Amino acid sequence: MEPVTDSSREIIRQSGSNLAFALAVLPRRKRDDMGIFYAFCRVVDDIADEPGIPVEERRAGLKHWRDLIYGRVESPRPGIETEFVDLCRRYYLKEEDLEAIITGIEMDLEPLRFESTEDLKRYCYHVASAVGLVSIEIFGYTDPATRFYAEQLGYALQWTNIMRDVGEDAKGGRLFLPLEDLRRYGLTEQMILDGNPDKAKFQRLMKHEAGIARAFYVTAVSALPKADRAAMRSAELMRRIYSGILDGMEADGFHVYDRRYRLTKAMMLCEFLKAKYTR
Repeated sequence: MEPVTDSSREIIRQSGSNLAFALAVLPRRKRDDMGIFYAFCRVVDDIADEPGIPVEERRAGLKHWRDLIYGRVESPRPGIETEFVDLCRRYYLKEEDLEAIITGIEMDLEPLRFESTEDLKRYCYHVASAVGLVSIEIFGYTDPATRFYAEQLGYALQWTNIMRDVGEDAKGGRLFLPLEDLRRYGLTEQMILDGNPDKAKFQRLMKHEAGIARAFYVTAVSALPKADRAAMRSAELMRRIYSGILDGMEADGFHVYDRRYRLTKAMMLCEFLKAKYTR
């Protein structure tokens, strides 16, 4: 695989993500540093998703980033690699949290199925909660309870994302919903992948998953210490955006096979301003 030598700013400019939007509420230095971390996440995710590249070659690409985490690369390449290594040193980012992200990315290299809610939760920890745990080190926090907040919010955001992307994932043969939940509501894996599940049964399934996601949102909100609310403004913006998407999906009957849910520009601006001036 070709090494990535773009800067974090170039990588962010090429992406289109709510996370990049959420960074804009931060002070300039924090925004730049979170941009480096976000670019790292983007690069390692792209390695796993690179079409036409053998799995072992993609594993080697991820190993290189794992070696960067543990300081085993003597001369990081200019661009995002150098920026990332410097970021890790300045914030003393926890190696186990960064390692968890790489492990989550590696899970996506092979076809995935999750038997239970707990199985899916473990996956969400690696691909979302660990991202939150690194992010709060950059945001800055004073109360250790904020780590629990970040973990719970990661579950909520990823669960919502999985629900929104059911149709898109099915086209690629991917299914993230717990298989035990499908059986509970009289659905099969093939029905979901074919895009023609019984409408009433599918809506009941999705309402169940929405309940799980909302429980994570509620737990996250109740866990966030007052002293750290202003520092978590970017995370709170993501929470409001994605909980709004969840509400929109449910109000519309979960038509995830034929539309991609998002907030309107006006709603996004409103949430942005709320977060920007959080004290």
